[in-house]
Amino acid sequence: MERSVVFAGFGGQGVLFAGQLLAHAAADAGLHVTWIPSYGPEMRGGTANCTVVVGDEPIGSPLVRHPDMVVAMNLPSTDKYEPLVKPGGVLIVNGSLVNRPVERDDIQVIVIPANEMAEKLGSQRMANVVMLGALLEAGDLLLSMEEMEEAIRKYLPKRHAHLLEANIEALHAGAEFVRNARSVPA
Repeated sequence: MERSVVFAGFGGQGVLFAGQLLAHAAADAGLHVTWIPSYGPEMRGGTANCTVVVGDEPIGSPLVRHPDMVVAMNLPSTDKYEPLVKPGGVLIVNGSLVNRPVERDDIQVIVIPANEMAEKLGSQRMANVVMLGALLEAGDLLLSMEEMEEAIRKYLPKRHAHLLEANIEALHAGAEFVRNARSVPA
């Protein structure tokens, strides 16, 4: 089985780091993985995205036209990637920055107030990890929560060591949001 994920947003939102965490967790779990970053010339404020492909067999190509899952951290990313999600796929939208409804009805859509949730945990900069937790709960990524926690413990930069436990809380908060959203009757 193979799963493809695009993390997209603007520079400074940690989309590349979220993709790296997923890639590291998958590699450490013995899965096959590719990670391809793409970003504009600006470090903060420019566009940034990365594609991660995770599989239990060798990956044929790291290039993905229609990802299984997309994590869209802002409106331009939602606009760009909503049409590209594979039918039956998952689109996770940062409801803190996206103020329009998703138009597609052939995909699973999760709108999560990631910035507000991260702020409650100590820093808005953890919104990417909130979204990663939501992704882990919503999509079949072949990884456990424990494997992702271990990746955070292992790969969080030393300069952010004081935010280690908060990042793990952010991961669980994102997953819990999805679990709670699924248990609410339509």
